[in-house]
Amino acid sequence: MSTMNVKVSSGGEAEALGARSETMRESNSSGDIKKGQVILAAYVIVTIELTFIFMQMGVMPYLAKSIGLDSVGFGYLQTTFGVLQLVGGSIFGRFADKFGARAALILSCASGSAFFLLMSISTSIPVLFLSRLPAVFMHGLPGAQKVITDMTTPSQRANALGKLGLCFGIGIITGSLLGGVLSTKFGIFAPMYVGLVGNLVNTMIAMFWIPLQTKPKSDHHLTEHGTSQSGSVFSIREILRLMKFPGVMEVFIVKVFAGLPIGLFHIMFSIISVDFFGLGAVESGYLMSYFGVLQMVVQGLVIGKLTSHCTEMTLLKLSVFVFAGVGLGMALMRTVWHYCIIAVPLMFAFSTLDTITDSILTKAVPSSDTGMWLIWASTII
Repeated sequence: MSTMNVKVSSGGEAEALGARSETMRESNSSGDIKKGQVILAAYVIVTIELTFIFMQMGVMPYLAKSIGLDSVGFGYLQTTFGVLQLVGGSIFGRFADKFGARAALILSCASGSAFFLLMSISTSIPVLFLSRLPAVFMHGLPGAQKVITDMTTPSQRANALGKLGLCFGIGIITGSLLGGVLSTKFGIFAPMYVGLVGNLVNTMIAMFWIPLQTKPKSDHHLTEHGTSQSGSVFSIREILRLMKFPGVMEVFIVKVFAGLPIGLFHIMFSIISVDFFGLGAVESGYLMSYFGVLQMVVQGLVIGKLTSHCTEMTLLKLSVFVFAGVGLGMALMRTVWHYCIIAVPLMFAFSTLDTITDSILTKAVPSSDTGMWLIWASTII
């Protein structure tokens, strides 16, 4: 009788253990699905934002000329945009670390709405310069990078961040074509109205699809402790402190010096395509779409395979070496066809450098400071 009781008890315990393990598997599965949905929402937000950013970039030189702004003034306009992004980058990154990725993405999308609203009424040079002001908090791409960083393991991170390049490529292709078509058929301000609506939609996606906290619970406690050390959203002392982590300073310097020349060229590409290459709005859109296709091919077919076969430091050195060759080629180019050829190694080097440095930096600093570093590293170029 006692033997039978032992068997029944053992069987009950086995069933209970099996039920608990099944529940844990289901819980982990549902957790993975939820994480996948949040990461997908981040990809959607980035794609929409970049589509409208590249749409306005293609139209901006023609809008500037229509209100009497010359090439020098356009350079000042683009520089203003870059300086505002740089100034706001650290503040936005610290804001994301302190209040969460959802609040940061909502702020970015709302700023994008204000950006396009001001552009839609830019009938004079002062208003056009004023429209750059919301760019201080327009950091949707780094915001999405923070979501992905919070919700992936270090081994998954490079691949997940690399997929943002696909969003980048889709944004270039769609935005460039859309800007040329809308401005040609419906007027120079039509892309601005579309961009305003798109950013409002993005704001709603961030509000309802991104959770209040994207960090794991164990990291959330560290986040609260880490952000309380600075006592404010922005602190130079915090930036200098993070620079002291092993490998951070070296990788950051490489990212800046390797990417700065290309960043400057991209800022002025719109005016170069008009004055140097003599392209119209539609032709500029086609050229930017070509870059988008290259970006998607590199990110979708090349970067992922390279990260599984090579170390991150090897890929970082390779990207810097390719950048050196690209710089020489750009100095010698004379026609748009030359640039189309140079764009192939350019996109490879740019995508590799951006993905690998972001992955290295987010692994080197505490999880409570990843937001600030992602945005600071992106906007410094």
